[in-house]
Amino acid sequence: MAKPLTDSEKRKQISVRGLAGLGDVAEVRKSFNRHLHFTLVKDRNVATPRDYFFALAHTVRDHLVGRWIRTQQHYYERDPKRIYYLSLEFYMGRTLQNTMVNLGLQNACDEAIYQLGLDLEELEEIEEDAGLGNGGLGRLAACFLDSMATLGLAAYGYGIRYEFGIFNQKIVNGWQVEEADDWLRYGNPWEKARPEYMLPVHFYGRVEHTPDGVKWLDTQVVLAMPYDTPVPGYKNNTVNTMRLWSAKAPNDFKLQDFNVGDYIEAVLDRNLAENISRVLYPNDNFFEGKELRLKQEYFVVAATLQDIIRRFKSSKFGCRDPVRTCFETFPDKVAIQLNDTHPALSIPELMRILVDVEKVDWDKAWEITKKTCAYTNHTVLPEALERWPVSMFEKLLPRHLEIIYAINQRHLDHVAALFPGDVDRLRRMSVIEEGDCKRINMAHLCVIGSHAVNGVARIHSEIVKQSVFKDFYELEPEKFQNKTNGITPRRWLLLCNPGLADTIVEKIGEEFLTDLSQLKKLLPLVNDEAFIRDVAKVKQENKLKFSAFLEKEYKVKINPSSMFDVHVKRIHEYKRQLLNCLHVVTLYNRIKRDPAKAFVPRTVMIGGKAAPGYHMAKLIIKLVTSIGDVVNHDPVVGDRLKVIFLENYRVSLAEKVIPAADLSQQISTAGTEASGTGNMKFMLNGALTIGTMDGANVEMAEEAGAENLFIFGLRVEDVEALDRKGYNAREYYDRLPELKQAVDQISSGFFSPKEPDCFRDIVNMLMHHDRFKVFADYEAYVQCQAQVDQLYRNPKGWTKKVIRNIACSGKFSSDRTITEYAREIWGVEPSDLQIPPPNIPRD
Repeated sequence: MAKPLTDSEKRKQISVRGLAGLGDVAEVRKSFNRHLHFTLVKDRNVATPRDYFFALAHTVRDHLVGRWIRTQQHYYERDPKRIYYLSLEFYMGRTLQNTMVNLGLQNACDEAIYQLGLDLEELEEIEEDAGLGNGGLGRLAACFLDSMATLGLAAYGYGIRYEFGIFNQKIVNGWQVEEADDWLRYGNPWEKARPEYMLPVHFYGRVEHTPDGVKWLDTQVVLAMPYDTPVPGYKNNTVNTMRLWSAKAPNDFKLQDFNVGDYIEAVLDRNLAENISRVLYPNDNFFEGKELRLKQEYFVVAATLQDIIRRFKSSKFGCRDPVRTCFETFPDKVAIQLNDTHPALSIPELMRILVDVEKVDWDKAWEITKKTCAYTNHTVLPEALERWPVSMFEKLLPRHLEIIYAINQRHLDHVAALFPGDVDRLRRMSVIEEGDCKRINMAHLCVIGSHAVNGVARIHSEIVKQSVFKDFYELEPEKFQNKTNGITPRRWLLLCNPGLADTIVEKIGEEFLTDLSQLKKLLPLVNDEAFIRDVAKVKQENKLKFSAFLEKEYKVKINPSSMFDVHVKRIHEYKRQLLNCLHVVTLYNRIKRDPAKAFVPRTVMIGGKAAPGYHMAKLIIKLVTSIGDVVNHDPVVGDRLKVIFLENYRVSLAEKVIPAADLSQQISTAGTEASGTGNMKFMLNGALTIGTMDGANVEMAEEAGAENLFIFGLRVEDVEALDRKGYNAREYYDRLPELKQAVDQISSGFFSPKEPDCFRDIVNMLMHHDRFKVFADYEAYVQCQAQVDQLYRNPKGWTKKVIRNIACSGKFSSDRTITEYAREIWGVEPSDLQIPPPNIPRD
């Protein structure tokens, strides 16, 4: 088997990134050596690979800093409306290569590192992923930051600098085991601590209503220390900022309580305050009502709003004195986007600051708050919606509870005036849910307190209007919008799939990297023999490369000419990894039944993390690994079918597996996946989609033509009809012999001979309380997979569909998404103005 070319060897042959100038190479080398000798190795004689990585990271960072300062100066001089993207997750992955790509430095660095006898790819692999997110929501935030910088928007990402990000996943005896992700252990070359902007955040205490206004007294203070990370746009010299807050105890923390000599205890208790930014909650699409989580949510909001108001008041470069004192113009200068309900406390907190601190009257403050805030909804699953106990608020945020009650009272008065006597409507629309435990419905708070509410794919936005927020939509239909998600083509094509990027550039130039709709220019090439050959060759190289990676890292050998059937995302019942498992068992049984028959060889790869407390998800991982143990060691099967569980799926692994995939599995029950963004990454990288009409799959099918995807299964209206009729799993089990056989094998311990009962909870769930109707879609899915096999037997026909998909994926750029947010929600225009680079004097 031919050894695949490394990315750096490919870059030597031809490159989108332009040839490196000799001067650039010499400068990079000089800077690299300086960092290596003076800032890193110091008194050690020998440098480690990590020293080389840090030297390169600092070299690249040097190119960012001048642009970063200049960008911020530019904003202070022009005083544009600023966009604040608030998110409790930013799933950034690695930064080195992305920065080189966006600054146009990759070739110079590659050549310089090569001349120094080092390998750029090996250095890139040393960097830790910044895993400050769970999945789609956090990765979307990262893509949005890239697009906002590339579109020249004055935008800031605000979140938490978790000391420990999403856990590292180990598979031990087929089970998931979690390990802490100590990503900051060796330091983070991209962040800059800004202690001069440290801010106090208050918790607990009591509220006093005085003649001078409301006072929140006797609070506990935690300090928020900002760490800034530069966010470069693509080749436009704009560098925006992501500011993440870290919790610090004040120096007198708890000491005043003690004064009985227990100084040591008091200092040790500083950990209690600093725990706020210790760890990311590892739940995706699931609400866990823990006090520490509510503290995190308020912490990021309180610190961020103080920062926003400081910047609003003194918007002159280098000036700390307030220039603006009137808040009339606040919504003209500030847009706050709430990424899901996690930063929902922005609404009562902004009200608290305006009313209690700035003495703005309530109605005016409410108008300002609504015009400033906008809310993105990311899920319709009831278990994912945040509903906080009133009792917890009463203790932790007593003033905010009063404000929420006041907001709710005015809102209900308004509804009651419009719908007199409709008590049920008032109950449905209240922010406070009555019951044995009174709760605050954060989504309702977001809808009431925002001027725009959006879903993240067209079908999702319709469901939001027709079911989740139906009453609110009837009240204010003009508020509701759709903003279909997107991905950044810089990371998800140029960086992760340079071979494909180069192949496209040869045909249509490189403008598509900032205007992905230009991929449409590839449509005339669908029947071009040479182009078909080139695209197929890139895919084969990516598969060879990924096979070599799997062999090295996971010690598994796979057949690189088999179909790479890939299902990577968080493990969740609604994402239906179980449907995939049933198909794999069905294929296995068919091979065993008729071993002489010609089967299309497949390597099925399933990857993703399960939330540590999610029993069913962890059992699903165990099932995948157990099926793999049987299938992969059966001599009758050979290499016609392999099942691989991809351990510790994360951004940097996605960048390797997605370019190598042939088939992308997007098989959630219709109406459950808000959008999906993995589906877009696979489409752009030349995989064909097998999927349900759910989330953005619907729009992908619309763009490329449904006949160019493998669409199967129930539609949303079918699911609703089945719910009304009553879903009976046994009906399908009794009617479909292959389904029955697969379920019986799982149930009887065929895949778990040492623990025959291992999977009884899975079988019990599938048979008796499966909310996501796996059996209902089984038959259509297996038939659709047969069509996949049939097309895969015709390589040219397959590649033609691939080209059509790539050519039609332009809509799914986050640049398009952010342009829509800018114009339709934030009221700003993207700008293609090039800020002059640091080496050119300013006017």
